[in-house]
Amino acid sequence: MHNTKKLFIFIPSIEDGGVEKNLYIVTNFLTNHIDNINIITFNTDKKKKFSNKVNFICTNFSNKKNYGRYFKYFFCLILLIKEILNNKKNCLVFSWQANIYSIIVCYFLGIKIISRSNTSPSGWSKNFFKNIIFNFFLKKADTLIVNSLSFKKEMDKKFNVRSKLILNPFHISYIKKKSNEKIKNLFFKNNALKVLNIGRFTDQKDQITLIKAAAIALKKINLKLFIMGKGKLEESMKNYIKKNNLFRYVHIIGYKENPFKYIKRSDIFVLTSKFEGFPNVLVECQILKKYIISTDCPTGPREILQNGNLGGLVKIGDHNSIAEILINFDKKKEIKKINKAYNLVKKYDHKKSCILYLREIKKYL
Repeated sequence: MHNTKKLFIFIPSIEDGGVEKNLYIVTNFLTNHIDNINIITFNTDKKKKFSNKVNFICTNFSNKKNYGRYFKYFFCLILLIKEILNNKKNCLVFSWQANIYSIIVCYFLGIKIISRSNTSPSGWSKNFFKNIIFNFFLKKADTLIVNSLSFKKEMDKKFNVRSKLILNPFHISYIKKKSNEKIKNLFFKNNALKVLNIGRFTDQKDQITLIKAAAIALKKINLKLFIMGKGKLEESMKNYIKKNNLFRYVHIIGYKENPFKYIKRSDIFVLTSKFEGFPNVLVECQILKKYIISTDCPTGPREILQNGNLGGLVKIGDHNSIAEILINFDKKKEIKKINKAYNLVKKYDHKKSCILYLREIKKYL
């Protein structure tokens, strides 16, 4: 240990997604090898997830949950600039969010920065002016980290950079242990085919496509669909369920601290995203031996499911194909795929990925 520079992890908005799961695992691993780790964030409600060796640098705003992402980005960028100047530039920035803004700040202040991208450029680079800015500034990061091979190919080609691939870390034994906890939801004890989706209720995750698929499948089979998460589209999803008389079969069950016990008791997991970076939940389902149906969205699912050899791949928005797979699902026929996927999850072990993160950071400390 005894590094001379301060490490600032920049993540203005700590929420409840896969990015945050990765953040907790990587940061807590780093505390055993690096001194002086600081997190610049607007959210302090997740402090308990981190080692007490981590120092939080945050705002004093009350009722922090009511502020939007861009508001959080702005104030945390001010904090970042302040910390860089106060530490006489003797620091390294590791950006997990608002990457282009933090790269710009570090570029003009002459600070080394490692930037970790979480989402495929397909989701955020459609604007012409954005593309010009990203094309220029992404090259200014000292290291660009991505989390899937297809993501790397897309990033490198689009922005003419040489990104570094580090797979997302998964604490496999922890996931298995948490999956054994008891479940209180009575619907999960039903004999119907139990279908699960987990994700924020946003246009990106496109749960409406899955609800449409369930409506078609229900004409042929006994099915229960559980949608876990929270987000701005919850009300419109509930209205769609009510309007189509699906409320006995489609259940929105909210955000759960422990999703693994629900995954374990499901039959099929379905991801309907329009774009991703690397959807953690698919690997979590493989660890718990679940059959997966996913949209073939950029990036991650095709790689995780090995071109459809480890699960079902469908076109984005194709509710008919999802319905067809649900109707014809036979676990006995798919058990080979499920077991093959399970036998491959060792490559995602958190220690392997965390060591690669540590090596990259130590280059600059």
